Amino acid sequence: MSRETERALALFGASVFLFPTPLEELADVAHEIGARVMYDGAHVLGLIAGGVFQDPLREGADVMTGSSHKTFPGPQGGFLLSNDDDEKFHRRLNNAVFPGTNSSYHLHHVAGKVVALSEFEAFGEQYARDTVRNAKALAAALATEGFDVLAEDRGFTASHQVLTRHGETDSGAGRKAAAMLEEAGIITNMNMLPGDTKAMTPSGLRLGVQELTRHGMGTTEMEEVATCFRRVLIDQEDPSTVKTRVNQIRSDFTEVRYCFQE
Repeated sequence: MSRETERALALFGASVFLFPTPLEELADVAHEIGARVMYDGAHVLGLIAGGVFQDPLREGADVMTGSSHKTFPGPQGGFLLSNDDDEKFHRRLNNAVFPGTNSSYHLHHVAGKVVALSEFEAFGEQYARDTVRNAKALAAALATEGFDVLAEDRGFTASHQVLTRHGETDSGAGRKAAAMLEEAGIITNMNMLPGDTKAMTPSGLRLGVQELTRHGMGTTEMEEVATCFRRVLIDQEDPSTVKTRVNQIRSDFTEVRYCFQE
C-alpha cells in the first residue's frame, strides 16, 4: 500500500492464517490516505473471541467479518462487527447486508448462534487456548516424524492451522497426500504453498485442529495423529490398515466438549 495511492477500502485476511496480521501498522497507513480497514477473520474468529490471536477492532480495523462455523463453533453463517460510532457508516453496513446481499436472516440460525455465543462466553477462552496448543503440538509431532512443516523458525503456528509440504511446487503432491489420508479416514485440505501457482496441483496440505479439540483431544492425541500421517505418507502402509487405528482413536472422543451438557 502506498501513501500516494487513493484507496476506499483496505481488506486484510487469508485462508492460510498461521500468524496474526501486523494490523496496527497497516491500518495507520490506510487511515492516512482516507481508506476504511476491513479485517476478514473468517478462519480465526474463535481464536480472536477467545483472546489468543489478535484484536482487530482495537488494532485499527473499522469492520471485522467472521464465520460462525469455523474456529467459532456455531451454525453456518457469519458476523459483521464494528466499533465505529459513525451512524452513517452503520447504516451503510446494514443496507449492504439487507437488502444488498441477503434476503433472509434465517431465524433458526439466529437461535443456534445465541446458544453458541452463550457457550463460548462460558468455555471459549479455554477452547481457544487448547486449540492453539494442539496445533503447535501437532506441528512439532509431524516435524519429529519427518515431515516438512512450514514456519518452524517461528514456532510453526499461532493459530489452529498447520501447513505441510509434500513435494516440489505445483507437483500435485498435496492432492495425492490428501487422497491417501482420506483412505485412512483422515480428512485434510490440499493447499497451495509459497511457490505454488496451480490450485489443483498444490504441493501442500492445510490442517486444522479445531474439530479434534472440540471433541476433547489433547497433545497426546496430536502425537497419535502425526504417527498415523507417517504410517500412511512416509511408511506407505496400506491406508485401510491405518484406518483401523484412526477409528480406535476417534472412538474415544465421541462427545462434543466446551459446551453446555444439558
